[in-house]
Amino acid sequence: MSKFRRLLVVIAVLAVAFMFLFPSIQWYFLTPKEDQAIAVGSREQIREYSRRMTYLIITDLKQKATAKDTTDLSGQKMYSVAIESAKKAYSLAKKPAPKTWDAIAILSAFSGERSMFDSIESRYREHVLSLKNVHSNAVQLGLDLAGGMSAVIQADLKGLSEKLGHDLSSAEKEDAMKRAVEILNSRIDKFGLTEPVIRRQGEDQIYIEIPGAADPERLNSIIMGKGNLAFYLVDSEASTAVSSYLATNPVGIDEQTMVVDKPGLVPEGKIVRKVYKKDSYGLDEFTGEYLVLEGKPGLDGSHIQSATVSSDPITGKPETNFVLDKEGGDLFYKLTSENVGKTMAVVLDDRVKSYARIQEPIRESVRITGFSSDEAESLALLLRTAALPISLSVVSQQAIGASLGEDSIAQGRTAILVGILSIFVFMFAYYKWAGLNATIAQVLNLYLMLSVLTAFKLTLTLPSIAGFVLTTGMAVDANVIIFERIKEEIRAGKTRAAAIDAGFHKAFWAVMDSNITTIIAALFMAQLGTGPIQGFAISLAIGNITSLFTSLFVSRLIFDFETDVLHATHTSISWRVR
Repeated sequence: MSKFRRLLVVIAVLAVAFMFLFPSIQWYFLTPKEDQAIAVGSREQIREYSRRMTYLIITDLKQKATAKDTTDLSGQKMYSVAIESAKKAYSLAKKPAPKTWDAIAILSAFSGERSMFDSIESRYREHVLSLKNVHSNAVQLGLDLAGGMSAVIQADLKGLSEKLGHDLSSAEKEDAMKRAVEILNSRIDKFGLTEPVIRRQGEDQIYIEIPGAADPERLNSIIMGKGNLAFYLVDSEASTAVSSYLATNPVGIDEQTMVVDKPGLVPEGKIVRKVYKKDSYGLDEFTGEYLVLEGKPGLDGSHIQSATVSSDPITGKPETNFVLDKEGGDLFYKLTSENVGKTMAVVLDDRVKSYARIQEPIRESVRITGFSSDEAESLALLLRTAALPISLSVVSQQAIGASLGEDSIAQGRTAILVGILSIFVFMFAYYKWAGLNATIAQVLNLYLMLSVLTAFKLTLTLPSIAGFVLTTGMAVDANVIIFERIKEEIRAGKTRAAAIDAGFHKAFWAVMDSNITTIIAALFMAQLGTGPIQGFAISLAIGNITSLFTSLFVSRLIFDFETDVLHATHTSISWRVR
């Protein structure tokens, strides 16, 4: 490969690596600790924070305006979000922005308190959710570094097989485990826990990591809980009457028991439930609408086998399709046949998620329309994950304190720095200025290792750091092989450029063989090992792959730069060779 192409390859690789590594830099070095604490919280906590901060700012601005306080607030961080929202409001209204951003100027930008609240809250929401996205793309710290708790969940595939009355096929096992993982994801986020790590482990186990402080009993209740999904017939006439009454009498219903205080408004044997939709935070929000439902569900959600999203072939609008088992299909056909023209509601944990009119009798395959693309996807996920297809049990739990993790990070950082410094001292003492070449290659190697870790969303653990430290020490052996070959060529009387070219060419397969065998061993360790062994093996494999690039490409490029740009004629590579 020509020198120019080699330069382009190195630049391209470093640029791509920076692109993957930037979220980690942004999160760990550019994001304040207080913003990190907010962003790693659940969406419910983020919503509460955004609304609370908006309320506090608006209240403070009103007090300042009432007191006729004309202090310029543009330099104060607390009011930056309100000022940015006001600037946008002035721009949309095509009005000139004031020269001084005092409380009166900010409040005057909005047509009313509701628009001001929505505008400022959306700024807070966008900021925190964007940080949450940065965190998800950054290097994730394992429990041994961040603290928290982990659990191994056992799925009862045998019990599911007995329930279905036949041996499970590979596809049925895969679907059951996939749905179980989806359910745990939705439940753990719903219960307000911070960003979880949930992944399959083997054929019938699920591994969960929850950073930060987590209550083991609460986690058990999430895992063992049952989602209650059902289909109810709607009493449209009674629903209209209840909604009209509560619109003028908002306290006319007990929020705990959902009992309306006006006698006779709700027919005997029927129940009242609220209608919810997803808000801008992706959380359930009460729409203000109430539905009166039959006292007993027409169909239980446990009969759902699968749910997908497709498009109507004529209108192109999204629709949610789900398939019932045979028993459920018979029940649903009877239910829909007897109630054509009536409304049916999908209810999860006593919340009405959606409802639609029954157009015709339906058997196994059900199609629900009238949703946006996102709503259709949400409904399909809801139908898939509402009821656990398989029984789960906790096999093991482990809790780790955050202080231990901070100590591990500090010790790992120190080990890496001491390792690189030791390599530099040794290489410079033995190979003179060529040792600097090797040290630069090792620094870039560490940079590439972290970027690969981020790109594949792998978790940084204490064993991973051990793998990095070991790789840092091992990776320099490629430079040693290359340098020794170059020294042999110089002793043979070749010029600097010829000796470097021959040295790299002759050392190529020796370097490749030693690294490939290590990579193969690491891959086997990653496949056969679990936990710490797997983390160590993955970091070792990544380190060997990146060290091949830095030793064969980057190191060669540095030599070529000295030859072609600095016009070096001698190679400072040994005290005995000149």
